Amino acid sequence: MEFKDYYKIMGVERDATQDEIKRAYRRLARKYHPDVSKEPDAEARFKEIGEAYEVLKDPEKRAAYDQLGSNWQAGQEFRPPPGWDQGFEFHGGGFTGADASDFSDFFESLFGRAGFARGRAGGRRREFHARGEDTYAKVQIDLEDAYHGAQRTITLKHTELGPDGRPQLKERTLNVRIPKGVRQGQHIRLAGQGAPGIGQGGAGDLYLEIEFRPHPFYRVEGRDVSLDLPVAPWEAALGATVKVPTPTGIVDLKIPPNSSGGRKLRLKGRGIPARQPGDFYVVLQIALPPAETERQKQAYREFRQAFDFNPRQRLGV
Repeated sequence: MEFKDYYKIMGVERDATQDEIKRAYRRLARKYHPDVSKEPDAEARFKEIGEAYEVLKDPEKRAAYDQLGSNWQAGQEFRPPPGWDQGFEFHGGGFTGADASDFSDFFESLFGRAGFARGRAGGRRREFHARGEDTYAKVQIDLEDAYHGAQRTITLKHTELGPDGRPQLKERTLNVRIPKGVRQGQHIRLAGQGAPGIGQGGAGDLYLEIEFRPHPFYRVEGRDVSLDLPVAPWEAALGATVKVPTPTGIVDLKIPPNSSGGRKLRLKGRGIPARQPGDFYVVLQIALPPAETERQKQAYREFRQAFDFNPRQRLGV
């Protein structure tokens, strides 16, 4: 996937005001509109301009995009850095009229096919005496927080236009209770913490989308948690009882004799808590000790002689 420099596409500087971006879009849209343009690549350029404007016209999307930094070059191979959008608070902002289904994979990887909609349920347009908009942000928590519940302080970033017409990042801090059993992708609703209302309208709600921080040991799928467990060859072959770390503490696990690498052993109900809790899976990974001394090498020679074993037999070689 190629990086798209939306500022270059629009022909504006990175510190352009919102009015400058709007004027650039109007000029380019007139030039490349497929109904009137004589340019051979008018349709493709028109879609590209619409995508760039979709991001840069919205101060919130623009601020999030700017967090990627200015070191990326147009056309450079790109993957969104993990957690790049953490803590950004979004209100939405609507589309330019361009067909979002025509936007690039680059746009979708950052903002989603619907334009950074985070399960936007019940968002309302402001009217006189209207309730404020709901806002949305993604936050990362530790897997252990889902097992035990936690009270966490989070900092959210949102964007306001400054007197010069350029977006400015603002921050606010909230104390949030992480409920026990929360899942990846689940939304936590904070009533009244969204955008303020108009007139006598109440504030909207804030929805926090939960994402687990990458863990050095565990993988998460739904409510199930997995761990790759290194075992010695003799533990796999002869069977053994070994200690296994889990998010709730160390447990003793019995490895059956003649276990092969990749075998899954299930600890029922030790996944993420719930009325029907997930399971904890241990995936056996056979770790071979190095043969560094002459004695160790001789042990491997004797091991080879003791077995009539071809690990590539199923490949026909």
